[in-house]
Amino acid sequence: MLQVNYIRENRDQVIERLMVRNFKALELVDEVIALDERRRQLQTESDSLAAEANAAARQIGELMRQGRRDEAEAIKARSGGYKEQQKKLADEQAAVEADLYEKLVLLPNLPHHSVPKGVGAEDNEVVLEYGHRPELPEDALPHWELAAKYDIIDFELGTKVSGAGFPVYKGKGARLQRAMINFFLDRAAEAGYQEVQPPILINEASGFGTGQLPDKEGQMYYVGIDNLYLIPTAEVPVTNLYRDTIVRESDFPIKMTAYTPCFRREAGSYGAHVRGLNRLHQFDKVEVVQIVHPDSSYKVLEEMSTYVQSLLQALNLPYRVLRLCGGDMGFTSALTYDMEVWSAAQKRWLEVSSVSNFETYQSNRLKVRFKGENGKTQLAHTLNGSALALPRILASLLEDNQTAEGIRIPEVLVPYAGFEWID
Repeated sequence: MLQVNYIRENRDQVIERLMVRNFKALELVDEVIALDERRRQLQTESDSLAAEANAAARQIGELMRQGRRDEAEAIKARSGGYKEQQKKLADEQAAVEADLYEKLVLLPNLPHHSVPKGVGAEDNEVVLEYGHRPELPEDALPHWELAAKYDIIDFELGTKVSGAGFPVYKGKGARLQRAMINFFLDRAAEAGYQEVQPPILINEASGFGTGQLPDKEGQMYYVGIDNLYLIPTAEVPVTNLYRDTIVRESDFPIKMTAYTPCFRREAGSYGAHVRGLNRLHQFDKVEVVQIVHPDSSYKVLEEMSTYVQSLLQALNLPYRVLRLCGGDMGFTSALTYDMEVWSAAQKRWLEVSSVSNFETYQSNRLKVRFKGENGKTQLAHTLNGSALALPRILASLLEDNQTAEGIRIPEVLVPYAGFEWID
């Protein structure tokens, strides 16, 4: 979440940046400032009262040692209300701090100055486009028909077992999934990311720390009896590994990668645009996470974007990079790049990765800190990226590489998959 001191000292800039997001509840900014002012005022009153009480106690003690009992008792009688006044101040301060906290968590992150204004996806900025879109014959099939033709993904069987959005991968389809996971993990290791295998169930503190709660609870699967959530992305448990931690500055950059299944309810997702692998409730993804020094986070963001692009290039998939506008950015992000691949049979772009810099928004919730050269404790910056989400990658691979003889597997995946063709 945002830091109160920054909001108080930069009110106009905070409002200006929130307007880039099309954030409507701008009155929260002044409410936060007013509550913070009252909190600090109460703290001053409480400190002053405590000082008076301590002074009175010392005076009473001194008079008692001098045998001046009557004078001591008189002061004691006059100061008898200190405890009650202190309790009253403490109760009000606790209520103000709770109110301040509740309002703070409703404020999204401030967009970076390079984030364009806009309302939705149509206002995102195309940064670059790479590769040539394949021209398929008129009878080319979309991936869901290819999956049925070659019996590699069974959507109906998944519906029987769990419901819509839970496909069953079979034969070469299952092997290709495993091949992509191992390929992405190996590439991440070569790029200096340490592989971890985190839990896929998280508690509320973890969901709050990375910003899924209270913003996205409606999109998460909830295990009520245990008060746990199925993860929507490995970003959540991996980043939380450093919750409530003070790291050494020399540890930067902290680079981690993880493969996990991911779970999203995607309520209200219907229609042709979500058919097949386009949108699922359960899917596989390899994630990369970095915790870095604030001075280097935007350089790291560009490096992470380049890294994700290198995976798409290795798979020979045409793609484009978007800088998301304020209205299309996630709640916790300061700047996000989306990578989209071209689906030749569907003739549209499919998002396969988001790479984001959260600056101190997550680390302030997580209390991920480091000690700088001056010995002062500071908040780190956190970043994450999909590298990559499998379903739409697979959809594009199937569609873009279909031929009359079958589907050719990208060369880099052949050693992992153990076959060159799906036929």
